[in-house]
Amino acid sequence: MKLSRDELKGLMKNKLMKAGLSAEHADMTAEILTWSDERGYHSHGAVRVEYYSERIAKGGITVDPKFEWKETGPCSAIFEGDNGCGYVAATLAMEKAIEMAKKTGIAVVGMRNISHSGSIGYYTEMAAKQDLVAISFCQSDPMAVPYGGTEPYYGTNPISFAARLRMTGRWYSIWLPQSRHGARFWINGPGMNHIPDSWAVDEKGQPVTDPSLVNALVPIAGAKGYGLMMMVDIFAGILLGVPFGKHVSSMYHDLSEGRNLGQIHIVMDPSRFVGLDAFKKSMSQSLDELGEMPAAEGFGKVSYPGERAVMRRDKAYATGGVEIVDEIYDYLVSDTIHFDRYDHKNRFAE
Repeated sequence: MKLSRDELKGLMKNKLMKAGLSAEHADMTAEILTWSDERGYHSHGAVRVEYYSERIAKGGITVDPKFEWKETGPCSAIFEGDNGCGYVAATLAMEKAIEMAKKTGIAVVGMRNISHSGSIGYYTEMAAKQDLVAISFCQSDPMAVPYGGTEPYYGTNPISFAARLRMTGRWYSIWLPQSRHGARFWINGPGMNHIPDSWAVDEKGQPVTDPSLVNALVPIAGAKGYGLMMMVDIFAGILLGVPFGKHVSSMYHDLSEGRNLGQIHIVMDPSRFVGLDAFKKSMSQSLDELGEMPAAEGFGKVSYPGERAVMRRDKAYATGGVEIVDEIYDYLVSDTIHFDRYDHKNRFAE
């Protein structure tokens, strides 16, 4: 089923409102879910609506949160989320961070006690559109082993960064999970009876290819991915005084409880460093040089991170809209708020 942007966003907004979100919060959330689906990040698009609706309906997301902004220094602040919608908290916090960075040159804003905030590339792109450079980290529930370990300790702990290029209307943004993030969805996929041995391990920490034996995911790039997961946990967890490591709340254990997650935005103004024009010029040169490089066999071209997502978006709208699985479409147009199938499940929603 192919839908226009407005159709897809409207269906998701309506469902989230039926679950209990305000029109404003549902609109902000649906906007980012649509942003994800149109770029091909379907794991963070419409497929999430039923889960969010179930958590909202059961009280695990505060529908009328008491958000609080606390400036802790000239270029630092804490955004208290009251376990409200993470999409809304992260958006409002980035708006504040942008304002602060334009004033002081840099902003470091921590969000604490929020719910899941989805594709964090959306938030850094907000800053890039304002001629700023941004990076954002957030926590997720433990499902990946440390390098050489046997038990899950860290989440996929994604990192996103974004910057503006010289050409008007172009910006560079990338969203990087630090484990085989998509594997959690493929492992549970219909007909999936074999997975690559680089995705996951069993209870002894040994690589597995049988999905039924999976105990945890593995970090991307081995020890380097492990280090990045730890870095995110320090910045978005320990630094903000929220649960960290294996103590981060489960996405599925109890949908009636708030998640108390942490996230941090760091935003900088290039004009305070090399200068905005010089920065844009060098950024454009760098990405042009990557694109001009001869591609290896099997690759059409060398793309910069995030480029193919924009190409997928443009292709979707040039060919009739965003592709949505029929089952998800049927749910979105139905009167059902949720099917009560995510609560009290394990880390893989089983």
